[in-house]
Amino acid sequence: MTHWNRPRFVLVMLLLVGTRISAAEPTNWPRWRGTQDNGSIEAGSYPTQWKADEVLWKAALPGRGCSTPILWNKTIVLTAAVDGRDGVLAFDWSGRPLWQTVFGPEDPGKHRNGSGSNASPVTDGQAIYVYFKSGTLAALEFDGSVRWQTNLVKRFGPAKLFWDHGTSPILSASSVIMARMHNGESWVAAFDKKSGEIRWKVARNYETPVEGDHGYATPMLIKHDGNDAVLVWGAEHVTVYDPEDGKLLWSYGGFNPESNKLWPSISTPVIAGDIAVIAYGRNDRGIPRLHGIRLGAQPNPDAPRRLWKRNDVGTFVPSPIAYRGRVYLVGDRGRVQCVDPATGKMLWTGSFPKNRAAFYASPLIAGGKLYAPREDGVVFVARIEERFELLAENDMQDRVIASPVPALDRLFIRGERHLFCIAGK
Repeated sequence: MTHWNRPRFVLVMLLLVGTRISAAEPTNWPRWRGTQDNGSIEAGSYPTQWKADEVLWKAALPGRGCSTPILWNKTIVLTAAVDGRDGVLAFDWSGRPLWQTVFGPEDPGKHRNGSGSNASPVTDGQAIYVYFKSGTLAALEFDGSVRWQTNLVKRFGPAKLFWDHGTSPILSASSVIMARMHNGESWVAAFDKKSGEIRWKVARNYETPVEGDHGYATPMLIKHDGNDAVLVWGAEHVTVYDPEDGKLLWSYGGFNPESNKLWPSISTPVIAGDIAVIAYGRNDRGIPRLHGIRLGAQPNPDAPRRLWKRNDVGTFVPSPIAYRGRVYLVGDRGRVQCVDPATGKMLWTGSFPKNRAAFYASPLIAGGKLYAPREDGVVFVARIEERFELLAENDMQDRVIASPVPALDRLFIRGERHLFCIAGK
């Protein structure tokens, strides 16, 4: 006869169920591209069609900002200008303001879609880390109090970019990591999470044609030979560093053999398995490039890291998405493409309706549907598995540059004037 401990059995089952729920649909979105930096979430039932004046709730914002909100334990955090100063705002799950923390004067944007609050916040659940174009890098507690702050512009000089700052901070186990890629002294640096003290700073300078050294992409925390590593894309090179001491693990260049001018790096790569898919070139001018780069340690150091290259696929500003073994791109004028990351093979193409407005926000895939905001505030929803099918056009009546954020069947969209929450069924 088999004997079993009923209380223990029930506890184990509850833990298993809780684990499945958590794994199926995490409630947190701790950084710009989500928990896996891939811009997608598989589970959930997210809305398809809505009206801007019939959403679950919307909260007024005090000033401009292009940063994507983050979520942690049903607290929503974003950055925005507050009376001409850099600000961090927190809202609860119902859209009620929780707190507001203000720093020094903002450095407003140059581009029509830019701002002093372009960089998105990031959290590890212990603190919130923010960066502003003015140079302020800060750590905040979850009650809005400031743990520490420093100013990278005052310490290391102004960023010499043609356009607005775009790079967001990322986190390793012990550090906040920032990259500066511009026409000047470029670097990657790590700051202690608890104190803000600099832990390491390494130069990252490459000679490029005009504007080729200007970088707006965000670094990524990846795995290299089983350990954490920091991948930085920009100045026509991929570089990978040890997050503990900044040691260069490997680098790879050759992304612009024709020496084209005015090719900054804007779109952030996406990782699919052990392949980094990198969009480069000027897709906005009909000169796209897309590369598949092998990650990890190579037994043969002379083996090429580039697995494939395409001259007919790409995106300039929006970052790609990785979802269920495929990579999806929304081009600057609304062309949608699905690519096999292992081979670069085009699986299908589609397109959103043509318009003078362009796509600046990076798209999202949630529950099998693609969400792509256009700069004029129209959010397109499409079915993307196996084929492209346009499902809906939703006019937010507010410019949208930030990326959509999903959690628990709710979609959060940050507009120029409002933060919207749309509920699924």
